Parts: sequence; structure tokens; C-alpha cells
Amino acid sequence: MNVFILNTGRCGSSAFIKACSHIINYSSAHESRNGLLQKNRFNYPKNHIEADNRLSWLLGKLDEAYGNNAIYVHLKRSKKDTAKSFVRRYSHGIIKAFRSNFKRFWSKESEPLDIAIDYCNTINSNINFFLKDKKHKMLINIENIDKDFMLFWKLIDAKGNINNALDEFNIRHNSHKDQSFFNRIKWWISNNYLKFKKVILKLLNFKNS
Repeated sequence: MNVFILNTGRCGSSAFIKACSHIINYSSAHESRNGLLQKNRFNYPKNHIEADNRLSWLLGKLDEAYGNNAIYVHLKRSKKDTAKSFVRRYSHGIIKAFRSNFKRFWSKESEPLDIAIDYCNTINSNINFFLKDKKHKMLINIENIDKDFMLFWKLIDAKGNINNALDEFNIRHNSHKDQSFFNRIKWWISNNYLKFKKVILKLLNFKNS
């Protein structure tokens, strides 16, 4: 049976798949079929574990492809920590797609953190709704990963070295520090633009008063 790790992103999915690489009776991958269309997008190998936050935008098609013939894991991290991590990557990736496509609905004064929190709420609500009628599902909190991953291991009847798997969660995977210098500069500008704008407007108003 296939396993799907549904998540917002920035919540430990890379580490989760690294941990799953120590399972010998399942294959595993992180965002392995991005860029593919139609049925090819969901043509995963049998007995495969896939983590891909973009699937949370494609839940209708995922349901058509697998329905109750799969195990679904809702991987979560503290909403505040997840949102802060997205703010550090505000200039690219899925958070850029979200804010760019829906920005006309928000105030121009909306802070990046507020938009990131709205994204997390939206995605988690979508996943919760999708999972309502699913037979094989579980919630995993990254803050409780040692206990939850062992429950996951039992749920899918995994074979392999669970100690090596758990060790992966002590290693940084796909962290903000791995970004290029250029992307860090883009993040800094995006994250501080509104703050500078407010200061400038206050100075102008003070000057004109």
C-alpha cells in the first residue's frame, strides 16, 4: 500500500523521508513527481512513501487516484514555527505562489508572518477535510516525532533499522542555512519591505504636519 505524507511544507518532511530511507520494504522520496501532469503525476511505485506539500493543492486528484487504497499521514509542526520558516523563504517556493495568487484579497499592509499563518491554516484545513472519510490515516507532530514515528513504523509494518531512522531527525535537512546568498538577500528585502515602508510614511506625515 502507498503512503502519502501530507503537509504544509517547512515542517520536517525532508527529514521524515530521510528517516524512511532506512525502511527496506518501502521506497520513499520527497517531491519526486513534480512537473508531471495528468495521471503521470500520481503514478507512484507500489509500496512507496511520498512526501510532497504540493499534493495538498491536488487532493481531489489524489482521492481519485488512491481513495481509501492508501495510508495518509498528516505531518504537522507548530504553526508559529512553520510560518516563521516560510517567512525566511518568502521570496520563492510555494509561499510565493500562495501570496502572489491571492494577494489581491489582502490588505497592502499585511505582514509576511500573517500571510504565512493564513497559508498554514488553509493547507491544514484542506488536509483535515480530505482525511474525513479516509480509513487509513494518522497525525504526526514533528515535536513528538520519536513517539509518533514509532507508531507510524508499526502502522505501515515497516522493516529496517528504526534507530538509524530516528537519528535522521537530529540532522538539519533543507534548512534556511542551506539557501544561497542571493536567496537570503531576497528574503531579507521581502521580509523588511513593509517595515521600512511604514517608517517612511510616518516620517513623511511628520514632515508634512
